[in-house]
Amino acid sequence: MPSKSSARLAALTVAAVCSAASAVALTSPAHADSVRIHDVQGTTRISPYAGQKVADVPGIVTGTRTYGSSRGFWIQDPTPDDDPATSEGVFVFTSSTPKVAVGDSVTVSGTVSEYVPGGASSGNQSVTEITKPTVTTVSTGNAVPAPTVIDAKSVPGEYAPAGDSAANGSVNGLPLEPSKYALDYYESLEGMNVQVADARVVTATDPYSELWVTVKPHENRTRRGGALYGSYDSQNTGRLQVQSLGATADFPVANVGDTLAGTTTGPMDYNQFGGYTLVAGQLGTLKSGGLQRETTRKQSRGELAVATYNVENLDPSDATFAAHAAAIVNNLQSPDIVSLEEIQDNDGATDDGVVDASATVNKLIDAIVAAGGPKYDWRSINPVNDQDGGEPGGNIRQVFLFNPERVSFADRAGGDSTTAVGVTKVHGKAQLTASPGRIEPANDAWKSSRKPLAGEFVFRGRTVFVIANHLNSKGGDQGLTSQYQPPTRSSETQRHAQATLVNAFVKSILDVQKNADVIALGDMNDFDFSGTAQILEGDGELWSAIKSLPKSERYTYDYQGNQQVLDQILVSPSIRRGCDLDYDSVHINSEFHDQISDHDPQVLRFRP
Repeated sequence: MPSKSSARLAALTVAAVCSAASAVALTSPAHADSVRIHDVQGTTRISPYAGQKVADVPGIVTGTRTYGSSRGFWIQDPTPDDDPATSEGVFVFTSSTPKVAVGDSVTVSGTVSEYVPGGASSGNQSVTEITKPTVTTVSTGNAVPAPTVIDAKSVPGEYAPAGDSAANGSVNGLPLEPSKYALDYYESLEGMNVQVADARVVTATDPYSELWVTVKPHENRTRRGGALYGSYDSQNTGRLQVQSLGATADFPVANVGDTLAGTTTGPMDYNQFGGYTLVAGQLGTLKSGGLQRETTRKQSRGELAVATYNVENLDPSDATFAAHAAAIVNNLQSPDIVSLEEIQDNDGATDDGVVDASATVNKLIDAIVAAGGPKYDWRSINPVNDQDGGEPGGNIRQVFLFNPERVSFADRAGGDSTTAVGVTKVHGKAQLTASPGRIEPANDAWKSSRKPLAGEFVFRGRTVFVIANHLNSKGGDQGLTSQYQPPTRSSETQRHAQATLVNAFVKSILDVQKNADVIALGDMNDFDFSGTAQILEGDGELWSAIKSLPKSERYTYDYQGNQQVLDQILVSPSIRRGCDLDYDSVHINSEFHDQISDHDPQVLRFRP
C-alpha cells in the first residue's frame, strides 16, 4: 500500500482540475428552457452534453471553493425532477476565486466537461462540470436546497455493478441504479447538497485534513470502532470521505471511534484520493470515543516473542526515534526478535550512492536503551543502490533486531546483496548456507522491490528460521471507486511471484527438516484472504497466524475507511501445532491521527 506520507497533491486541490488542453469540438448552446442540471447530469456517469455548450442553466449556489487549483462553486436546482438517477447539483469550475456566494440564484453558461481526477490512466470515475463559465446572478439570499440525508437506510447494501465487458469493464455507460448499488447512489448525488448525522469516524484525520466516516454503524464494525475489510465481496458501502470548505486549522482532529456529532453538510464531490467526498460547509462537533493505544503482554521466560514493525521510511533525520523506541519497549514489551521494515540508509532520501544503514539502526537501538529496553543487536544486508524500490535514494531494507540476552544469531558468512541463500542438511537438520542471506535476489520477481532477509536464530537450544519480508506495494492498483468494476489489482502479479519464491524457500527448509520452526513475517502488502496469502501458505508450509484472532481484531492498517491486514506473521506446522501460539495485532498507529507509522506492529509468542 502506498505510504500515506508519500508525495501527493494536497487533497484540497485535487477534486477537479480542468485545462484548456482538454477542449473538444463544440456544438451550439443548449438553452435553459430545455436544459437544467438534471439534464446535464443525465442517468449515467457521463453527461449527455459532454463537450457541448449549455446556456443559462439555473441553480442556487450551495458551496464555494476559494482555494487550491479546483476553485469554483456548486449549484443545485431547487425544483428537481422525479428521477432518482439524475443528480440535481453540478460543480462550476472557475479556475479563479468565484464571485458568487452561498444562497445566490444564478444562471450559468459554459461547456460541459467530464474531468477524471488523477488522469484517465488512474481508472477513476469522472466529475461532471461546467467549465469556462459565464455566470449571471439573478438574486441573493435564497434558501439553499435542503440536503439529501445519507444514512444506513438510503445507502444500498451492494457496492457496485459489474462493469460492461464491451467497455473493458467500465461502468460509465451503465444506467445508474441508485436503489441497488452504493456507488450508483453516491453518483446520483454528485454535486448535490448532502448531509450525514452523528457519523462515526473509521479512518483518523490525516495530514491533508480529511477523514472517513461511516453512515452504517453496524457494517463490519471492529472491536475498536472501525470498519473491517474482510473480503473482496464484502465492501463497506457506508464509507464516505469528509473534507471541509473552511480553514484546515479548524478541521477536527479525530481518531477511529470518534463521532462527528450533529450534522455534517456540504456538496458531494469526487477526488482521486478516495472517490466520493462530502466537502463540508458545516461540520459536526467532534465527540471523542476515548480510543487508547494497545499494549501487548510480556512474553514469559520460555516464550519466544517475534515481532514485525514497518517504521515507515525511518532515517537519521526523523524525529520519531524516541516514539518508535517507546512503542517497542512499552507497547510491544521488548520482543526477542523484531523484523523492521522500511529502514532507510544513513542519509535517507538523498540519492548519492550511500546504502549503509548503520547510523539509522544504531540510533534506534540507542533510543530503545534510553527508553528502558534491552541493548538489541542487529543483522541486515545492504541492498544494491536504488534497486529495492521505495523512496528514491532511501534504499529501504528489512533489519533484524534481536535481544542477545535472550536469543542468539547463527552467523554464517556468504550472504550479500546479490547471492542467493540456500538450505543444506547438517547432522540431520536444516541449516542456511548463509545467515543472514537473501532469497533469490537476482530473480525478476524482486525487480524494484525489497528482497527477503533470512536468518537463523537459536532460542533455548532450538533453531528458529526467520524470513523478513516487504513485498511489492499496491501502487498502481485501481481504487475501489474506480470506473472499472471490479477494479484491477495489477500489483498482484509481482506479489504473487514473490510469494511463490518465499513459499518455495520455506518448503526447501521443511523438505530437509519436517519439524523445523520457520517464521515468514513482515509487510506483505496484501490481505489475509488474498491470493498472495494463499500462495505464501501453499499446501500447509505456512499459516497466517493473524487468523487465530477474532475477525473483528484482524487488521494492521486503515485505508480509506477500511481496516485491513497488510502485515502478517506466517508460521510453519511445528509452531502452529504446538498449541501455545499467541498472536497480537498491537493497535498503536493505524487508528490514530498522530501515528508514527501507518502500520500496526504484530507480535507472535510461542514455545519452540
